[in-house]
Amino acid sequence: MNEHTPLFAIAVAAELSGMHPQTLRQYDRLGLVSPTRTVGKSRRYSMRDIARLREIAALSAEGLNLEGIRRILQLEDETAALRARVKELESALADELLARPGRRVFAAGAQGEVITITPGTRVRRRNQLVLWSGHQERG
Repeated sequence: MNEHTPLFAIAVAAELSGMHPQTLRQYDRLGLVSPTRTVGKSRRYSMRDIARLREIAALSAEGLNLEGIRRILQLEDETAALRARVKELESALADELLARPGRRVFAAGAQGEVITITPGTRVRRRNQLVLWSGHQERG
């Protein structure tokens, strides 16, 4: 069992989150929370769902509308996914550095994307330097 395990029926989830069951149904319809469904189509909420419902309640109490709350939750989810990707890349890099010390395995693309370097290839570097002076001296 973990925080994503669906445990709670809607009545229990409503009590734990401090909301009315109808509010939970509305949030499910809007996609703010997506509880797991049983074979009989009953909603089952996890501890993560309860935490998200509490976060929604807190954001709502601060005056945000549901669309603003949806956007914040979406950005938080994207941030969590990016953090997980960074950890994955750090782990792959650490593994590669242990297996082949001194070899480069990743590079950054022009738009900041991560590019995996295959052994035996080189990355074209752009080391251009531009000097600018705000005024010119006249002789």
